[in-house]
Amino acid sequence: MTARAKPCPICKKPREAEFAPFCSERCRDRDLAQWFSDGYAVPGQPANPEDLAREE
Repeated sequence: MTARAKPCPICKKPREAEFAPFCSERCRDRDLAQWFSDGYAVPGQPANPEDLAREE
């Protein structure tokens, strides 16, 4: 049985080694933009603003 390579997570085209795990610079940049604009989030407990102020 041969393992199939996973497609680009953004556009589903075949991955390119140079941009892995994406297919192109465009898809890599789109993914980065999602992180910068809070399009993605890491699950966890909501931060309490009062606790954050005390840490500073």
